[in-house]
Amino acid sequence: MLTRMAELMFIEAVRRHVEQLPPQDSGWLAGLNDSVVGPALSAIHEKPAHSWTLAELSKSIATSRTVLTDRFTKLVGVPPMQYLKRWRLQLAAEQLSGGSAKVSTIASRVGYESEAAFSRAFKKETELSPAAWRNARGQ
Repeated sequence: MLTRMAELMFIEAVRRHVEQLPPQDSGWLAGLNDSVVGPALSAIHEKPAHSWTLAELSKSIATSRTVLTDRFTKLVGVPPMQYLKRWRLQLAAEQLSGGSAKVSTIASRVGYESEAAFSRAFKKETELSPAAWRNARGQ
């Protein structure tokens, strides 16, 4: 019960902080507060394994691809599809570090259709293969 109350207090504190950010601020928290970027971030985080396209993501939040890309890049610092890729790879890194699931299983869980595509993207981003990443973390 105390843990849940602490979580709710933390969420409320973050929510109030986001609401008080100046409009010229940028970053992930500022993006959450934006009427275009916030829903896009929510969609990406709710369904990271979904085969998002820029067109589908922009349609899901009722905006144009151009508006989404411009505002997302301005506030978050990277375009939405690059953010999605990095989010997927971060989720995969956590799964590689904290478990023994096959690389192909993790690739599928985070939205990659093939282990090879996942491994290339992972290595490009981290400079380590998924197996080397796991081994470096003692799994």
